[in-house]
Amino acid sequence: MIRLPCPYLKSDVELSEDREQHISGRHPDLLPEHRERVARTLADPDQVRHSRRFGSARLFSRWFDDLHGGKCVVVVVVSEPDPAGRHWIITAYMARKLVEGEIEWARN
Repeated sequence: MIRLPCPYLKSDVELSEDREQHISGRHPDLLPEHRERVARTLADPDQVRHSRRFGSARLFSRWFDDLHGGKCVVVVVVSEPDPAGRHWIITAYMARKLVEGEIEWARN
């Protein structure tokens, strides 16, 4: 298991081996080659949205001009309510634009 820092959540986010295999199987254009971009997205996102599909999930996104001609990396993180406060990645993918979820926070 990998732990990635996420200042927005004031905690680390877990990336389990199972979830990493899921992401690399469904989105081989992202993992394993761009693992550092997943980490950068959590560490310094452009935007955080509430997921419409999963009530306890957030979508962290960051735009990369040099990624396949310009794409966002989107990392979907599920959070347990306090006191456990555990956060883990359920999936990640690339997108040209985001359409899902209400914006919770955006970089100025």
